[in-house]
Amino acid sequence: MTETTTTTTASIPLAPGALPLLGHALPLLRDPLAFIRSLAGYPRMVRVRLGPTSAVLICDPTLTRHIFVNDRTFDKGGPIYDRIREVIGDGLSTCPYPLHRRQRRLCQPSFHPQRLHGYAAVFGRASHATAGSWHDGQVLDVTREMMTLTTQATMETMFSGSLPADTLRRALADTNTVVSAFFRRMMTPALLRRLPTPAKRRYDQARARLFATITEIVAARRADPTDHADLLSALVAAVDVESRDHEQRLSDAELADQALTFFLGGMETTAITLAWALHLMATHPEIQHALQAETDTVLAGALPGPEHLPRLDLATRVVTETLRLYPPAWMMTRTVAQEAELDGVRLRRGDTLVLSPYLIHRRPDLYADPDRFDPDRWRGTSPDRTGYVPFGAGARKCIGDQFALAEAILALTAVAARWELSPVGEEPFRPKVETSLSSRGLRLRLRRRTETSGTDAPPVATSQPLPVPSTPGPGPDACPVAH
Repeated sequence: MTETTTTTTASIPLAPGALPLLGHALPLLRDPLAFIRSLAGYPRMVRVRLGPTSAVLICDPTLTRHIFVNDRTFDKGGPIYDRIREVIGDGLSTCPYPLHRRQRRLCQPSFHPQRLHGYAAVFGRASHATAGSWHDGQVLDVTREMMTLTTQATMETMFSGSLPADTLRRALADTNTVVSAFFRRMMTPALLRRLPTPAKRRYDQARARLFATITEIVAARRADPTDHADLLSALVAAVDVESRDHEQRLSDAELADQALTFFLGGMETTAITLAWALHLMATHPEIQHALQAETDTVLAGALPGPEHLPRLDLATRVVTETLRLYPPAWMMTRTVAQEAELDGVRLRRGDTLVLSPYLIHRRPDLYADPDRFDPDRWRGTSPDRTGYVPFGAGARKCIGDQFALAEAILALTAVAARWELSPVGEEPFRPKVETSLSSRGLRLRLRRRTETSGTDAPPVATSQPLPVPSTPGPGPDACPVAH
């Protein structure tokens, strides 16, 4: 990673268009994807300015992976994670390096293959029920429907049940308010972020309500030692024998942080991935028809479940390609924890690095015709761990990647089993860029399929918890990402 001559970050070229005081904040707020794509010509690194401070955007996939896997030196931090910590504290996805290894060991049992098999059964039931609630000719608010689906599935897999309808609606609205504010708050100078504007008050109120909802659930579970065969039970029971006695279990505050982390992660990012997958299906009818044929063959009249995952090849490739084109975490930041060299550049402690899976995934030297939706590019091959990083890499790779993949594949299959999707209007739909590549506002028209397999079965309630099987079920053979 180092060269014979070491230079400082000042030698890294500065991206064009920086304004006095504001730096690149305006183009990042106006059209962040266009700005990021405009920097693709820089082979290794380029500097961007956010107000008076600079950050180094990493354009090279090998350097990006080096930063991901060396998390002791390149720690979670920077403006993105500072804003997310306002909501979820020091949960697994945001905590600094010194806290991470213990938290990872304590959270890992929640994602054991035995539990994942049960979670996947919940995903299948919830997806079938959601798809069965729609009607022929309906214009679907896709992101809202997918958020409702993933919230219900996440609530059952985490807490052995679903929220009351009023609480669910409030949690969805609060989550949307909080998540929508992340990116703008990240780009806003600290002094302006503290101003008591109406948007700031809405953000603070939504954040407080969401935290209170999760805290109440965690407190109730602490008082009930029964294993409910859900993710929260696994977190409560987890013991880390490598830690000191008083740190071998998660504290109440840590439990709340982890529950919020998995609640938001399991709901928002998976819903967005599903919405983009359905959009791509609607705009590529030949792939949609092939997916319907696979669904009819594999399900053969049954509800989608974990036993079907190994045979849902096209659905898996569709999700894999969707994550390439629209990685929910399109941009990430890291903080240099100690002086280091990167590609011959001397980095100081506290320097901010910016990583962009969106930029890496659309490099023409890595992907032929990179803007084209082509699930066949994954036929018979696994994504390269350097050039495909929707879940990150290394020890900080998303712990719930297989959880999210199983949910997305089964939900996509449940929709394809019943419905033909088509766009509404002629205008191409573009992402609403926030901390994630949001699909808010996406609408698709539904037409009931005339020849379907198993689509007349009544929706199945999703409120009953599933027991954890005594032996691992088939589940996904493996995460399709070779990290």
